[in-house]
Amino acid sequence: MEVNRLHTISISKDIKQVVPHFKIGVINYSNIEVIPSPQMIKGRLQLFQESIYFELEDTNINDIPSIKEWKEIFKATGKDPNRYRHSAEALYRRVKKQNYLLPINSSIDLNNFFSLQFGVPIGIYDTANLSGDITIRIGKENEQYAGLNGRSNSLEHLIISADKLGPFGSPFVDSNRAPVTFTTKNAVQIVYLQASTSVETATKMTESLMNMFIQIHGGEGKFAIVD
Repeated sequence: MEVNRLHTISISKDIKQVVPHFKIGVINYSNIEVIPSPQMIKGRLQLFQESIYFELEDTNINDIPSIKEWKEIFKATGKDPNRYRHSAEALYRRVKKQNYLLPINSSIDLNNFFSLQFGVPIGIYDTANLSGDITIRIGKENEQYAGLNGRSNSLEHLIISADKLGPFGSPFVDSNRAPVTFTTKNAVQIVYLQASTSVETATKMTESLMNMFIQIHGGEGKFAIVD
């Protein structure tokens, strides 16, 4: 799939060898306007977190199918899923502690909303800070980057997104290189789908995310399922 006519995106063979049905949803946005989150997003995100909190009172997070499946994917690539929790699991654990997410901007808040709804990691990146083709692959020995968590993160055995400048994102934590901000005009969003999700269901999920994003941010969007 072309990303702003500058990038192509693909999944490397090393992932397919250990997770044969691995797939992602990719959405390319252009001419968007990132804004402070409107009340609709803030209200829905707050209510949804409260709803999840009550559901989790009698539920083990590790038993949620999407959370469990992504933990198994981490284990399959050689990353300890109990030490390196994927971002959707991390969000759910915050909610369980009533450490609710606060508004950041319309893009990030909507990204988090859908990550909670689908129970899978989702990343969104400003393509002005990306260069060349994008590959989803497994991190190599000694690869690392400064993450949005404020730490240097080891990428060895971790599924990562990388361009010609190197890794910039992962289902664990993204780097600080290409976050979407109020100045972002073009972005690419990566939905780390459950491998067990059918292409038909994945298509509907990804398209629904794109449509709501465009409703809030304007601009244009194109999406594809890459498997």
